[in-house]
Amino acid sequence: MLFDFAELAADIRYKILTATVTPRPIAWVTTRSRDGVANAAPFSFFTVLGHEPPTVALGLLRHPDRGLKDTAANILASGEFVVHLVPRPMAEAMNATCVDAPPDVDELALAGLRTTPSQLVSPPRIADCPVAFECRSILNQETGPRQIAVIGEILCAHVADRFVLDAGKGYIDTPALDLIARMHGSGWYARPADLFQLERPRRIG
Repeated sequence: MLFDFAELAADIRYKILTATVTPRPIAWVTTRSRDGVANAAPFSFFTVLGHEPPTVALGLLRHPDRGLKDTAANILASGEFVVHLVPRPMAEAMNATCVDAPPDVDELALAGLRTTPSQLVSPPRIADCPVAFECRSILNQETGPRQIAVIGEILCAHVADRFVLDAGKGYIDTPALDLIARMHGSGWYARPADLFQLERPRRIG
């Protein structure tokens, strides 16, 4: 079946995208407002773009009532954010930060999360997350009414010591991280299972 997105309502386009582009890694993003209020929210329109320089991309959809979401407003104001990856034991806390809260509410405190200062940016890190990237935005592009694409340069990465196999070679015990990903429909997530490996073809010619 052909779905002509120009002919579809926005909610149907969203459902088709989120039902087919799976699994999607989750960027659990912390930011800080101009007033100093910390904010945390998860986003699954997220990926890495490259390593020279190391960059990430966030797709920040608009809030149905307030326009820009707090995360987008804070990034536009400060240019700083921290991306955390979500392990299965922290899924419920991550989900708690999905709450639609006013800008003056600290979702980190609301979810009972421990935080620690970042090294190079103002927003705090979630202390118990096994992976966190401190980032500074290098491009903020409005792709629709109050819909923002953010490209950020990763300034530094934090990986919990117990998951680092060889720091000099950059070897990480990825399966042990037990990271979750977003799936189809409301509230569906996945975790690594039934892995398989393929050898990359050699150069021809």
